Amino acid sequence: MVTGAESGIGAACAKAFGGEGARVAVLYFADAAAAERTADAVRAAGGAAMTVQAHVDDEGSVDAAFAEVERIWGPADVLVNSAGLNMTGVPVRDMKLDQWRRLLDTDLTGAFLTSRRFLTGRGKASGAAAILHISSIHAYAVRAGGADYCAAKGGLSNLVETLAIEEAPRGIRVNAIEPGMILTPMNARAQSDAAYRATLEHNIPLGRAGDPSEVADLAVFLASEKARYITGARIVIDGGLSLMQALGA
Repeated sequence: MVTGAESGIGAACAKAFGGEGARVAVLYFADAAAAERTADAVRAAGGAAMTVQAHVDDEGSVDAAFAEVERIWGPADVLVNSAGLNMTGVPVRDMKLDQWRRLLDTDLTGAFLTSRRFLTGRGKASGAAAILHISSIHAYAVRAGGADYCAAKGGLSNLVETLAIEEAPRGIRVNAIEPGMILTPMNARAQSDAAYRATLEHNIPLGRAGDPSEVADLAVFLASEKARYITGARIVIDGGLSLMQALGA
């Protein structure tokens, strides 16, 4: 099951798991047509796919989405939580409470709700399983104007680590992927404006932004038997960007 799978990293993850021959539930927020395009990509890659709408910040919607997938395919073995909103750029002194709640409800509470429903859906099912949360380097490398986003991702780090120790006895591994600059709709300007993108890539030691497929490759690895001894990890994929925090100090 992949949330936020209608675009960006979520869509790339869905397609990558399709390439492994997986059955992929493409969970989407509002754009059904985009979700169908992701499902088509999953099928073209060699997997099976269904699309299901899910508002990850709504308990009833999450429960209904999981119930539909379980009705057809049974309990999921892998959850990739990619649904999320980006930072607003609004400083705390100017931020409305509704904005704060909106982002935390999606980026943090949504991760809680989907994780919990994944676990209760499996019940006492045996066999290995994995939960992967798409977090961000901004879980620890904060930015002005990003209090809502950074707080959500920081909280997600602790959720991941807590889940990891709680679920390890059941063979369920829980990890976080922390991307830096990835060319997705969240970075629409960087995708469309080469000059602007170049100013940002100047700060990345590897000299370029990442592609969603590179994050997806990491997700497939972390969900696989090759990563069977990895849990509670927060794995950075940012071309070295987060290492540059102290420039100018």
